[in-house]
Amino acid sequence: MPIPRLATLIGGLLLSKGGRRLAGRHAGKLALATLAFQLWEQRQAAKHPGRAQARAHPRRRWSGRRV
Repeated sequence: MPIPRLATLIGGLLLSKGGRRLAGRHAGKLALATLAFQLWEQRQAAKHPGRAQARAHPRRRWSGRRV
């Protein structure tokens, strides 16, 4: 199961001392924003069911190797 982008963003925020202070001060707002974003993503997936399948197989990345 892939990690949602929002989770990585919040995790990065918690790595710095200032980020932890900000997250502690605004924990309720961050929780509501996260919940709202997840709900929005679910509704978008319900509107466009074919789009979720396209994400299941991400584009192949360039390896950096030249032939």
